[in-house]
Amino acid sequence: MDFELSQEQTMIYEYGASLAKTYDRAYWMEHAERRAFPEAMYKQIAADGFVGTIVPEAYGGAGLGMLEMNLFMEGLSNQGIPLLSLVIGATMSLGPIGVHGTEAQKQKYLPAACKGDIRFCFAITEPDAGTNTIRATTIAKPAANGRFKLNGRKTYITDGKESDYALVVTRTTPHTEVKRKTDGFTLFIVDTKAKGIEMHPIPVSVPVPEVQYQVFFDDVDLGPEDVLGEVGKGFDILFECLNPERILVGAISCGLGRFAMDKAVAYANERVVFNGPIGAYQALQHPLAKAKTEIELSSLMTRKAAWLFDQGLPCGAESNMAKYAAAEASIHAVDASLQCFGGNGFTKEYGIFDIYPLARLFRTAPLNSEMVLNYIGEHVMGLPRSY
Repeated sequence: MDFELSQEQTMIYEYGASLAKTYDRAYWMEHAERRAFPEAMYKQIAADGFVGTIVPEAYGGAGLGMLEMNLFMEGLSNQGIPLLSLVIGATMSLGPIGVHGTEAQKQKYLPAACKGDIRFCFAITEPDAGTNTIRATTIAKPAANGRFKLNGRKTYITDGKESDYALVVTRTTPHTEVKRKTDGFTLFIVDTKAKGIEMHPIPVSVPVPEVQYQVFFDDVDLGPEDVLGEVGKGFDILFECLNPERILVGAISCGLGRFAMDKAVAYANERVVFNGPIGAYQALQHPLAKAKTEIELSSLMTRKAAWLFDQGLPCGAESNMAKYAAAEASIHAVDASLQCFGGNGFTKEYGIFDIYPLARLFRTAPLNSEMVLNYIGEHVMGLPRSY
C-alpha cells in the first residue's frame, strides 16, 4: 500500500474544505437541529460527482474505490459536516447495485442516484433481532406469477421516508427452515412509496439532519425485477455491505475528532489565564496530543481496510478494528477539546458539546463496540465464541 495520496485522492480528501466555504458546520447544524435534510448541500455533492464515487463510470459514477470514498467522507467530517446518507445510500446501496444488479436495474437506478435525483436507504435492523440479523423475520413470501409479498418491520432506518427507494434485507425462507443459518436471505429494491409501507419517525437526541424511522411492510407487492442478486443467496451481498459501513463510520469518527481538536487548539493558543495561553499547560496539552495520536492511528487503519476492500482481499478484521478505534479516538478527542474550552465548551456559541452526541453514537451504532470486540476476539485472535 502506497501511503502517499495521488493528486486525485488529495483533491477528494480536500473537497470537504472547499464545500464548507458554502455549506459549513453552521449550515449542517441548522438542518440537524430541525431534522431537515440538507438538500442543497447534497445536490452540490452530487453535481460535483461524489455521490457516485464508487459507481461504475458507465452508469454515471466516478468508478473509484472504497479508499476514495473513505477519503471523501473523512474530508467532509474534518469540517464537521458528515452525511450519514452517503454511507447508507451512496455506499451500502449504490455499491451493491453496481456490482450485483441486472443491467436493467443499473440503468434504472444508478444514473439518477448519482445525479442526486433519487436517494436510497438501507433497511436491515429489526426491533426483535437487533444485532442478530440471522434471526430476522421480515419475509418476502412467493406469490402468483413469480411475485412476492413482503411483510415485517424494520427499525432505525436512516433517511427512510425521505428516500425514494430502500434496499431491504429480507428472508425468503424463515431461519427455522434453512440448513445453514446464512441461507434464505434475499435483498429487494423497494419503492418507499409503494402500497403497504408505513413509516413512523423515531425521536432521537443526537442532532443529525437524517431522521430515523420504524418501517412496517404489509403485503407489499414485489416482482422478480426487484430482486438484487439471487433469491435465497443474499447474505453474501449483505456481508459485502457491512465492511464498507464500518470503514466509513471510522472515517466520520476520525474527521469529527479532528474538527473538535482544531477548534480546541485554536482556542488554547488564544485563551490566556494566569501566566500565558492555556495550551501551554500539560494538563490540557497532553490529552489533546494523545487524542491526536489516536485519531491518526485510526485513520491509517480505515485507509488500510479500504485498500484491502478495493483489492478484493479479506478486510473484516481491519474494518472492525478501524470502526472500534476511530469511535474511541473520536470520543477522547471531543472530550479533551471540551475540557480545554471549560464552561465555554457547553455553549452554542462555541459549538463543541454539539459534536459529542454523534461521536458517542458510533460507540453503539451501527454495531456496538462489544460486538466488534467479540468479532476480533473470536475471528482474529482465535478465542472461544463468547455469545
